Amino acid sequence: MITTSVCIIGAGPGGATTALQLDRLGIPCVVVDKAVFPRDKVCGDGLSGKVITGLEKIDKGIAERLRAFAAKENSWGVTFVSPGRQGMDVPYKPNYNKQADAPLGFVCKRIHFDNFMVEELKRSPNVRLFEGVTIDKYSLEEDGYTVRNNAGDFVVKAKLLIIANGAHSSFTKDVAGIRMEPKYYAAGIRAYYKGVKGMHEDSFIELHFLKNLLPGYLWIFPLPDGEANVGMDMLSDAVRDRKVNLKQLLTETLKQDPVFAERFRDAEMTSSLDGYGLPLGSKKRRLSGNRYMLVGDAAYIIDPFTGEGIGNAIYSGAIAAKQAAACLEADNFSEAAMMAYDESVYRVLGPELNLSYKLQQLVKYPRLFNWLMKMGMRNKQLRDVISSMFYEVDLRKKLTKPSFYVKLLLNR
Repeated sequence: MITTSVCIIGAGPGGATTALQLDRLGIPCVVVDKAVFPRDKVCGDGLSGKVITGLEKIDKGIAERLRAFAAKENSWGVTFVSPGRQGMDVPYKPNYNKQADAPLGFVCKRIHFDNFMVEELKRSPNVRLFEGVTIDKYSLEEDGYTVRNNAGDFVVKAKLLIIANGAHSSFTKDVAGIRMEPKYYAAGIRAYYKGVKGMHEDSFIELHFLKNLLPGYLWIFPLPDGEANVGMDMLSDAVRDRKVNLKQLLTETLKQDPVFAERFRDAEMTSSLDGYGLPLGSKKRRLSGNRYMLVGDAAYIIDPFTGEGIGNAIYSGAIAAKQAAACLEADNFSEAAMMAYDESVYRVLGPELNLSYKLQQLVKYPRLFNWLMKMGMRNKQLRDVISSMFYEVDLRKKLTKPSFYVKLLLNR
């Protein structure tokens, strides 16, 4: 049996970040993942400014190595396209200079990014990583959690458990009691294409809010070597109520829509078309309990408007590690003590999640969305807000100032 202070289930971005932060705090931990890396993960592959900022706070060296990482595309902005097919380019930094400025956004296949994070774990002396092991059983005892695989030949005893094993975590459902609710959950599909025409020269990511997808969207995210991540998502209750086949809808849209048919005429799909679920942070939930914390997708904290999960996973992982350090120092792992983790996560991410949920509700109405887009094309403040939904790390600071809304209304 392996004994440790902290056991992390899942080595994706959230779990890896938790372990990296613990390592930098000098706290040993064990990380267990059912996969052997590198492994693929169905995702939009967008890395927001939160990713670099979050990693930089843990260790500037990690951020520097990510910036130098070859298997990613630097992205300088986002193109929003309204249901009325009006496009608006929003750079992540006004008047950016590609030669002088560091990019704020990236697109990187999860097979590469997650492996980058795992390689960082392997160079961290306080981290013991076990790949290819599925944890099936969790037993809460007086002095900690014992976790084991089905065969019972892999057993870990830990004072504290960090659950970071994704959207379909059995622990989240069976122990934390968080269930999939279609109105707070999205269904997504994605495929990789080569040879898509009309990509932005500065690799802006594209979000097309098509009328029949609202409040979801179709995305095109540029990747290195002329590839693109192409997909769409839609709220699960809308998929159910409208009886939508997302794979069929995406295929038909790319073939039949006049704009996309031209752009994809000579494009080649280089992967299968795969689906995945997005547990959205549209409502507040309990993210911890006696001797455990939920991190990343297992905590249901994906941005409801943008669908971004990696940045929030990284932020929640760093918060969980700091909370673990406080619990170990106080030797207190009670449900009451863990509430500090929930409070920190919702203090940091809550304002953005709330605003995103409101925006998600707004874009259900095509006329209103078209009007907002027209207004955004004339209003720099509104463009800044829209951009911030993806890449402004401290958006909450702006949103707490009345002067921000005054400027927005006065179009300044």
